[in-house]
Amino acid sequence: MRRKTAQRKAIEQVFRENERPLGVDEVLSSGRKRVDSLNQATVYRNLKILIEDGWLKQLFHPLLGTLYERTGKGHHHHFHCRKCNRTFELPGCALNEEEAAPIGYVIEDHEIYLFGICPTCAK
Repeated sequence: MRRKTAQRKAIEQVFRENERPLGVDEVLSSGRKRVDSLNQATVYRNLKILIEDGWLKQLFHPLLGTLYERTGKGHHHHFHCRKCNRTFELPGCALNEEEAAPIGYVIEDHEIYLFGICPTCAK
């Protein structure tokens, strides 16, 4: 069992309070509000541990690179706001994989990102 540090607790709290995928910089800035000494190396180390423990998973965003989100949410997709540059979770999946690919292709997985303006930025 790994020792639960103040830094890891702060990082976990950041993800509990933000129900959307986060980048390292977002985790670092929010985490520093709880633990002043939090640094980028500590964030990366703890993200790796939380992934190994199955608490977080990595996403590969086409514009933002690697993002992290909590596991256990079921299959879903994401929306990227071009104005605030944040990514949000969209519930469920509307893609019919059997109709999406030509005959002969075997789909193993998929990820869909929608792009536009979020409700907050649209006001």
